[in-house]
Formats: sequence, structure tokens, C-alpha cells
Amino acid sequence: MSSTVPWLSAVALIVGCAGPAATADVPPGTLGVAPLPLPAESATPVETGAGRAPTIATGVTAAATDDRRIRLAFTGDTLAHSPLWRQAQRNAGDAGYDFAPMFAELAPVVAAADLAICHLETPVAPAGEELSTFPLYGVPAEVVNALAGAGYDRCSTASNHTIDRGVAGVDRTVAVLEAAGMGQSGMARTPVEIEPRVFEVNGVAIAHLSYTFSYNGLRLPEDQAWRSALIDPARIVADAASARELGADLVVASLHWGTEGRTDPTAAQRELAEVITASGLVDVIVGHHAHVLQPIEQVNGVWVAYGLGNIISNLDSEMGPWPPEVRDGAVLSVDVTVTAGGEVTVGRPTVEPTWVDIDAGWVVRPVGQALADAATPPGRREQLEQSLLRTRSVLGDYLAE
Repeated sequence: MSSTVPWLSAVALIVGCAGPAATADVPPGTLGVAPLPLPAESATPVETGAGRAPTIATGVTAAATDDRRIRLAFTGDTLAHSPLWRQAQRNAGDAGYDFAPMFAELAPVVAAADLAICHLETPVAPAGEELSTFPLYGVPAEVVNALAGAGYDRCSTASNHTIDRGVAGVDRTVAVLEAAGMGQSGMARTPVEIEPRVFEVNGVAIAHLSYTFSYNGLRLPEDQAWRSALIDPARIVADAASARELGADLVVASLHWGTEGRTDPTAAQRELAEVITASGLVDVIVGHHAHVLQPIEQVNGVWVAYGLGNIISNLDSEMGPWPPEVRDGAVLSVDVTVTAGGEVTVGRPTVEPTWVDIDAGWVVRPVGQALADAATPPGRREQLEQSLLRTRSVLGDYLAE
């Protein structure tokens, strides 16, 4: 639904304050805006456990004398449906779960970035509890191990499925990511963990924020609304302001938004992007949830990737009438430069198309690499070419050469 809330005036009043997530919810498949109460004070710690990225000890980095450069990479929804678990069991010889072969071809693309961020849409099942798939997910912890092994440093975790397995699922997911050496934004085991945090990569101080439009009708306990973060433009801008106060050179916002199966951004997505970018406090916006690729645009001079599709899922096989586009994804890369004077430049994004090869065991294939391989069989080549055509129709101006 499209909000008519006068966001800009509201944002102007509360920039610099950060608040806990609201318990209000909206119907699935739409972008909801839930105004949030803001506390008078909030703690904004520096993050530890940020994957490959070395951490900083305080909220302010030392003065730099040279330009600092970093390449960031982002991908869309990671959706581990039950057929993927069964394949992972086969990969492991029924001795656990091995998702690594699914990401093996993608790994060199991801690992080439200085900071690679995935979107883990589903919680990990609590220890000792059964796995579950749609509509209430609880996936194997080994999914996270495979993401770490592929070179991802952290994930956004706020989604409409964040609390599918309750607060125990939130606790388990954050703990598993931490054990794998990965950072995350969007879930919290304590009130402190939901607040903006700053970490450093290549001398660049970064804050990564994560929000979702809904919890699919589920509600967090009233005294634990801080467990995740619903989309509210005032909160996002306030959190970005807090991150700047901590010394962040670069602020990235991951937004779980839009309408499933819709390539065009909704009016609500565009309105939200307009308000957030107008603040001048967020440098990059990366979206997911639609399960299909959506355009990349500059809004108020800020790059907005409305939707990166699925990096892996089983949507078009057993999950209902989904279009073939749900097998298409993208690795979005951006180069960032921070000058000695603190000026931040975010370069034009580039996109490496991907496609999920279900017939081969849910292997994520970089499309260009697979098409360049003379050993790619004709049937697979035809599917890859069709995927590339679909991706080019949405993101053609940004395809990597």
C-alpha cells in the first residue's frame, strides 16, 4: 500500500534519535510504514564479529592521510526451501547438510569484494527443534556455513519471516552467524544489538542497517519489540544519523520491501527511497523481497537497487505459480572511495547476473561465466540465455562487461 504520511516533516523533527521496532504489522506482499515511538536515549555500540572485516575499537576512525577504497557486493534473498535441504543431505551423504556445492561457482564472484553482504530471509531453526519450510521457516544452520564459505561477510536478516520461529529462532540465527564469523543486521538477542553499529573495512568505517515491511501477521512479545526492525522512514534516518555520530563514513540500508513477483517498484518503495535519500545520511539502498529483479536508479544522487531477486530458492518448482524470473538473481557491486577529507563517492553499480540451476542440484551459476564455458551443455545454455535476456530487460544498463 502507498503511504500518505508526510514523512519529510516528521523526519526533520526526529533526526538523531533511534527507536525500537514497533509491533504493528501489515498484510504480506505490500510495503508497510509503522510509526515508531522513539526513546530519549539509545546506546549505539561499535560492532564486533563483522566477518572478514576488521573491527574498530571506538566509534571514530583516526584521520586518514590517503584515499580509502572498498568494493561492496550484495545479493538478494537466500531461501532454503525443504528440497534444498534434501539436496544438501545428499551432498553430505546423509551425514548432516552440505550447501557448499550450491555456492561453489558463485564463491569467486562474492569473494572478490572487500565486503560481501547477503540477505538471509529465513531464521535458523532453534537447537533441538525440527526444521520447517513455508509458511513458517526454520532452516538448517549449515546454510550459514555455506554462505560464509562462499565469501560473504555478513547478512541482512530483517524480513517478513524474521520471527517465524519466535525469539528462539532469532537468538539461534544470530548465534550461528556469529559462530561462522559473520556479522548481521536486522535481528537482535539484546536491545543493544538492534542499534546502529560501525565496523571498518580497508580503513572505511561502515554502518549496515536492516529493516522489513512486515512479520506476516506475527507479533513480537510486547517487551521485546527490539528483536527486529520494521520499516519506518523516521527511524531509518535517525539510525543513520546515529551511525554518523559514531564515525561512519558509509551507511548502507537493506530494505525488505515491495510486492512479490512485481518487477516495477511500488509507489511506496519510491516514496520511501525519496525520503531516506533526501536526508543525505544514507549512501546506498539495497532491496529484496519481491523475488524478482527490480531496477537500479539514482534518487537524490544515491544509488537505490530496488530488488536483487533470489540468489537461491525453490520458488518456481514446488511453491506455486511463480514466473521463471524467480530463478534470476544478481551480484551487485559498488566501488566506494573516501578521500582524506572525508568525501564519499559511491561509483556506478555493476551487476553480475546469476541463475539457479535446479536440475543440477540448486547450483547458483554466474550467467556470463557459464555461457563462456564451452562445456556448458546445450539445454543449460538455452536456459542461461533466457535468464540473461530477462535480466538485461531490467538491469541491462548495469551488466558487468
